[in-house]
Amino acid sequence: MTDTAKTTIDTSEVDKFTAMAAEWWNPTGKFKPLHKFNPVRLQYIKEKVCENFGRDINDPKAFNGLRLLDIGCGGGLLSEPMARLGAEVVAADASETNIEIAKIHAEQSGLKIDYRAETSEALEAAGEKFDIILNMEVVEHVADVDLFMSSCARMVKPGGLMFCATINRTAKANMLAIFMAENVLRWLPKGTHQYEKLVKPEELEAPMTAEGMNVIDQTGVFYNVFQDRWNKSRDMDVNYMLLARRD
Repeated sequence: MTDTAKTTIDTSEVDKFTAMAAEWWNPTGKFKPLHKFNPVRLQYIKEKVCENFGRDINDPKAFNGLRLLDIGCGGGLLSEPMARLGAEVVAADASETNIEIAKIHAEQSGLKIDYRAETSEALEAAGEKFDIILNMEVVEHVADVDLFMSSCARMVKPGGLMFCATINRTAKANMLAIFMAENVLRWLPKGTHQYEKLVKPEELEAPMTAEGMNVIDQTGVFYNVFQDRWNKSRDMDVNYMLLARRD
């Protein structure tokens, strides 16, 4: 079977997030954890992009001239800050409802973002290329991880970056990111994550390496209950981020 016959779409996952789509921009709603998570991942993205492309991190338009793909963009929680930093943003999601809500919010915010109800493999087949790909909190919801990662990697331009963020498949993550988050703390609706769909770092790295990319940085991320915020950590057993570069 060829890649073109395969799909990264997991219909049950798309339906699940489509049902919650109206909640995307409610900071106290069902996507509250992502709103809480946004500052640490935005800071990480900005630092690494500026370092890689020789930009001034204090420049409010530091991403000017860079073409960026936010794959699995949801309601646009990362797409909008990227557009504000000056990037040319293409944002794609398998859920048409998510895309429509993201379009409305971007218009209300006065931002120009190219939102598309598309898959990574369709974008790659169309010959799309990007300086930066944001692959954040989506890989654990796709049907074919290798196809998803490979199709994303093939769209990264020489010298470009791909950021990945997800949850590790460990007993610790099962306890904290699923059982505690969904059943005890009620941060997420039950069934948001399935343990068997969680992804280990080496399972992300292998298809990227096969497509000529190298992982150049990795960090864990943990929630500090006393500070009520997420911070970077050396512990990658639960939430983690990887950064890969095409040399």
